[in-house]
Amino acid sequence: MSGEELARTLLSDMIRVRRMEEKCAELYGEAKIRGFLHLYVGEEAVAAGSLRALTTGDAVVATYREHAHALLWGVAMNSIMAEMFGKQEGCSGGRGGSMHLFDAATRFYGGNAIVAGGLPIAVGLALADKTLGRNRVTVCYFGDGAVAEGAFHESLNMAALWQLPVLFCCENNLYAMGTRLDRAQSQTDLTAKAASYRVPTLAVDGMDVLACLHATEQAAAHIRTKSGPFFLEFRTYRFRAHSMFDPELYRDKTEVAQWRERDPIELFRTQCLRDGVLTSDDAIGIEAAADREVAEAVAFAEAGTFEPVEQLGRDVLTSEGVA
Repeated sequence: MSGEELARTLLSDMIRVRRMEEKCAELYGEAKIRGFLHLYVGEEAVAAGSLRALTTGDAVVATYREHAHALLWGVAMNSIMAEMFGKQEGCSGGRGGSMHLFDAATRFYGGNAIVAGGLPIAVGLALADKTLGRNRVTVCYFGDGAVAEGAFHESLNMAALWQLPVLFCCENNLYAMGTRLDRAQSQTDLTAKAASYRVPTLAVDGMDVLACLHATEQAAAHIRTKSGPFFLEFRTYRFRAHSMFDPELYRDKTEVAQWRERDPIELFRTQCLRDGVLTSDDAIGIEAAADREVAEAVAFAEAGTFEPVEQLGRDVLTSEGVA
């Protein structure tokens, strides 16, 4: 991929995510999307950069803030938006909603509402790959809050002990819901915790999409050649509240404003224009294409259908009526 193609791809990926999420926030206000909704606005460089370093056949496990990962790993925006609407045309049949996107065809194994719940799943997928001799990487995304959970320590220990091909990607946005990192964890250098299990680590500027790409390329190459796990700490920031229910009383507005000055999309767009790899017309075209894709996805979701009431027991009970 040429420099121009890479620049166009990365900028397009981040803008597609941003536009989709901004629309989801709007639709949530209109009560067309219900339940919980956790937006990724501000963190787009992490998903855009890291996922471009992977190959077909790898697997992705994410958190409840997983819209970007699903979209950029190949789940169609139509399918994601329909799932947000609770329509049966969605990737989880309308039963999962925002927090439980899933698509076996692309090896996207969730969307998980439990903090740190995806880490043991990733270890299991990696164990299967190693047992069957498949040269694959399982990537697991999680937030800084997950590092305080027992599942984090159990998963890293087992992955290191058995040398499993897992790429642990910590999206450290400094807040576990409403609790600042330094108020919850005595060791705020999260790479140190991973290193205690003899897992190689890197800390990455999560607002720099190229840094995210290159670090993940290095980590994935290590896993494919050495077989064992790797830990990346992406130091990033979410611009919006934890969820649409969050009144956001725990952080100062000036802090958010300072981080917004490092908007990963604007930083990369400016860099591309300055270096001459993209033109202003290119950037405008990318934005227009993203807007069209979002509009088509909303129309698809609007036209979708809710699951008939008589089918709600499907996949819940066996034919004998035993759970």
